[in-house]
Amino acid sequence: MDGYATAADGTRIAFQVRGSGPPLVLLSGQSNSHRWWDAVRADFESTFTTVTLDHRGTGDSDKPDVPYSTEMFADDVAAVINAAVIGELDADRVDLYGTSMGGRIAQWVAVKHPHLVRTLVLGCTSPGGMHAVERGQDVRRSLAQADRAAADRALAELMFTPAWLAEHPGPHAVLGDPGMPAYARRRHLTASAQHDAWDVLPAIAAPTLVVHGADDRFNPTANAALIADRIPGAWMHLVPGARHAYFEEFRATASPLVLEFVTAAR
Repeated sequence: MDGYATAADGTRIAFQVRGSGPPLVLLSGQSNSHRWWDAVRADFESTFTTVTLDHRGTGDSDKPDVPYSTEMFADDVAAVINAAVIGELDADRVDLYGTSMGGRIAQWVAVKHPHLVRTLVLGCTSPGGMHAVERGQDVRRSLAQADRAAADRALAELMFTPAWLAEHPGPHAVLGDPGMPAYARRRHLTASAQHDAWDVLPAIAAPTLVVHGADDRFNPTANAALIADRIPGAWMHLVPGARHAYFEEFRATASPLVLEFVTAAR
């Protein structure tokens, strides 16, 4: 089932519903549509009804040229839950799994709309603000190269290990939505960079699992412990050898881990 939810400002947010069982909402990273989850979505669909969405500015959603924020994205997610889950699936809460910027958004969903969230999984993400551990200048320089092909290779190498890339030359869905207008990419970048949920993380009441690649330099691994220490009762798991896209390259570890956590909390 595909459809649209309408955000508070009238923006249409596209969503996609697959599988059967309790609802599991999957949130993708910065400048990515629901295609971010294509490689692993099937891992969850025998147990859950998976609900994905295209963040405003991506995919089939509207792309208004206005300031974006992770709090705004969280309200968009709440609109999708109300339309796709409460309205269509007749469920009152969801299990929520957000990775990268999707994890930033998920933090705000759990804070601003706690009645909608049963369990929370935060993957390869950051609390934001002055307390976060930022990527190194070498990483920033590699992504800012004028040679677009070289910058794309650098991003791929931050997502995946060299051995995995050698066997999976792509294209890779997690490297960005190719159909995004340039202004929307800038809006996403600013929203992610300005995220700061540090002060509100202790208010999260949903059982929480924090997952991160142990070798993530794109969003440094140290952020996982910061988040886990900040959210009461949170569990943390580092995936050995994994970089930013741990959920895809190390799906044999990551998907069962998430399934076990979410199922055990039921």
